[in-house]
Parts: sequence; structure tokens; C-alpha cells
Amino acid sequence: MTGSPIAKVFLFGRNFGTLIALSFTVAVPAFFIVYALEQRLVLPALSVLFFGTAALAAVIALSTRARRNTENLNLWDIAGGLVITGCAASVMGEPEQVVQLFEHLFERRTYEQ
Repeated sequence: MTGSPIAKVFLFGRNFGTLIALSFTVAVPAFFIVYALEQRLVLPALSVLFFGTAALAAVIALSTRARRNTENLNLWDIAGGLVITGCAASVMGEPEQVVQLFEHLFERRTYEQ
């Protein structure tokens, strides 16, 4: 493909709709996580979100048979970027925060009637 590198990045090809869908798949829950959770639980929750979305992007790339070694940006590149972002979020957090997140998510609530 000829043209500038910037044009190659913005011309995602036939998977442009998938890129938009994945962007919303990450952005909407990320805003909800930042708004709804306590500050100490945000990084572990974002890490889980990024790893899950990376897995979703990899499954989509595998099912659409996206080529792995291309000059253009593809779904494999997006999945890799999401994994790196998830790793960065998990490294910046503390292990105790992950435990608190899962306790918060899976705690049993008893409701009195």
C-alpha cells in the first residue's frame, strides 16, 4: 500500500466497523468503572476490562482470518495494544487491590425482608 504512514493508521480497511465496535466495547465500561468504583479498585478493574477486550479482539481476528504480518493496522495489533495496556494497569496496582475488587464483586449480600 502506498501513501503516508498516517493514512495507513487511519485507513483500517474492511475492519473499520469492528474497530469502532471494539472502541465502544472498551470506552463505555471504562467510563462506568471510573465513575462507579472506588478509586483503589479502578486499576484492577480496568486491567480485567483490557484483558477481556483483548481476548475478544483476538477471537474476532481469528474468526475473520486477519493476516498477522501486514503493514496496516489490524485486529491482532489492537489485541496486543490492549494486552500491554492491561499489563500496565495491573503493574501499577497493588495485589491487595485485586483481592478487594474480587471481594467487592462476589460478596454475598443478604437482604432482610
